[in-house]
Amino acid sequence: MQSGAPHSGVGRVIADRYLLLNQLGSGGMGHVWLAHDRQLDCEVALKEIVFRHPGEAERERTARVARARAEARHAAGLRAHPNVVTVHDVLEHDELPWIVMEYVPGAMDLKALVAQRGALAPVECARIGLAVLDALTAGHERGIMHRDVKPANILLAPDRTGTPYARVLLTDYGISVQPDTQETRYTRTHVLVGTAGYLAPERAQGGPPTAASDLFSLGCTLYHAVEGYGPFDRDTEIAVLTALVLEEPRPMLRAGALEPVLAGMLTKDPLRRISAAETEAALSAIVTPHAHPRTGPDVGSQPQWASAPTHTADHEHSLVQPTAHETPRYAPWGGDGAPAAGETPARENGWSPAEHRAAGAGGHHRRHRSRALLAGAATTLGLALVVGGTWYAMGTVKELTDGLGGGGTGSAVLPYGRTVGLTEPLRDGDCVDVTWTDTPFTDAAGLRIVPGCAGPAMDGQVMASYEVSSAEDARAGGAARCEQLTVEARERLVDVRSHAVVPTDDGFDAAGHRVACLLVGERRPVYGPIGEYRTEGETVLVDVATLQKQDCFDRVSENKIRLVSCQDRHREKVLGFHEMPPGTTYAKAQKQALSACERNLPPQQYGYEPGRTGSGFWISEDGWKKGAHFVVCTVISASGGTMEGEEA
Repeated sequence: MQSGAPHSGVGRVIADRYLLLNQLGSGGMGHVWLAHDRQLDCEVALKEIVFRHPGEAERERTARVARARAEARHAAGLRAHPNVVTVHDVLEHDELPWIVMEYVPGAMDLKALVAQRGALAPVECARIGLAVLDALTAGHERGIMHRDVKPANILLAPDRTGTPYARVLLTDYGISVQPDTQETRYTRTHVLVGTAGYLAPERAQGGPPTAASDLFSLGCTLYHAVEGYGPFDRDTEIAVLTALVLEEPRPMLRAGALEPVLAGMLTKDPLRRISAAETEAALSAIVTPHAHPRTGPDVGSQPQWASAPTHTADHEHSLVQPTAHETPRYAPWGGDGAPAAGETPARENGWSPAEHRAAGAGGHHRRHRSRALLAGAATTLGLALVVGGTWYAMGTVKELTDGLGGGGTGSAVLPYGRTVGLTEPLRDGDCVDVTWTDTPFTDAAGLRIVPGCAGPAMDGQVMASYEVSSAEDARAGGAARCEQLTVEARERLVDVRSHAVVPTDDGFDAAGHRVACLLVGERRPVYGPIGEYRTEGETVLVDVATLQKQDCFDRVSENKIRLVSCQDRHREKVLGFHEMPPGTTYAKAQKQALSACERNLPPQQYGYEPGRTGSGFWISEDGWKKGAHFVVCTVISASGGTMEGEEA
């Protein structure tokens, strides 16, 4: 059974010439395929443009195809450029446009690389910037503006010697109908003009594309590469556009020698913005400092890719289970929410067994999560924020006591003070039980490390950490910085918030001069390792609170599911989350969830063929009782079986 292949894609022949081999990627507006060109006997990449709505397709198809053909003719003049992915042709098949492009084996886009490996060193960013700038300049000399320079449109691939990421290629050159990468785009008079967060201010205000606006977008892209997040990241799209026009970029923390040139590229006024020639000279000075003695080299600028430890554990807890139904859907596990024999009991009235023990031992009382009115906005920009060089400690995590004075720890210097109660610094990947003194996410919290990330008392996990110059700086900027460092993980999860654990003045040295950034369940525990600390094929999910967007999974038993690779056969895949209206009861949510998922997150928008796939949903009764009124919307096989693996 095909899952992500539209129109049973593999094996189709497009325009009597291109045989589709496998799917390379998929977005909200289209799909990218690896194809065999039967005429030239070589492999190419094909982009299939899929319109979201039939009405839009009828209105836009002719104009988009014509525009794509015209722009492809312009891009053809750049075929010989070593830093441009070649566009060979634009054709129409089954009344849909297809773009034929060069296939680059082993390539990874810059956005994905930063998300996976961490932010790049300044000299590496400068090297990439020089290559992209050369490609842009070649286009500008021919009057071709790219209009959508961003990390996702820069490919890094091995060179002929096999050196990873040595080749730098600018893709989607001048093609305004490329498949969506799930980043917000803006149009004006039917012309695609760019991606939120990477538009130049003059473009955001409706101005024409220019070489200067492409340069601004390149500055935003290099900023993202060196800092790990965008210079104008905000909580909403309107706020992003406002920041682009009116606000300065976020302060740079890692840019080093790259900072002055980035500041010049991000100048609001295009007439005062640094020129391409000046940018080239500045970037060259960083890559080859001896050629420009007036510009000092960036210290420690060789790229250091961070690799995070992986924590796995088989946790068992209440989880909804699939049941047979004429239309694919899911019902609550156990009906009444009671755990099966041998399962870990769920929290009762908002308290876990561990909390009862802590309260009995004199620990701080934890407020019922559903009683707290918690403010906060989930970001809409899926930007990578795992910073290269972040301290990853690989040692065995220890379970530390909640109180002080026992076991000879009373005289030890505590990294985060008496309220937090830990005697050793937190490490990336540590799972914790959180006990708020009063109002969650506002007042201080006591922490207990959960060994192996196992058990129902796991409220959160350390997702990142960063070094600060003083405890005062940690207190002043910890919350904002942790928001930045956890934004990508928060975007993929639901009902979680970041929390900064900052060192005290006395414990600054004991904390290693670092702030630990937690992701904590807002109204319920997260029940297991989250984000990058899960392992496909090994991690057993114990509640829907642990599911994240793009997860593929199989059912292990009537109350457990196992995370699996989307490239392998799987039963279903998470498309996203839908929050039900206030006041919706759990029973009512069960009746309305399927139609809500079909309406708000239809599988067709993600490239799945109607008739072969359908919508499914999962709801956690435990989470619902605590106020987390979210439905997990999935895509499943319409026949009830498994779906074939998706090509990476």
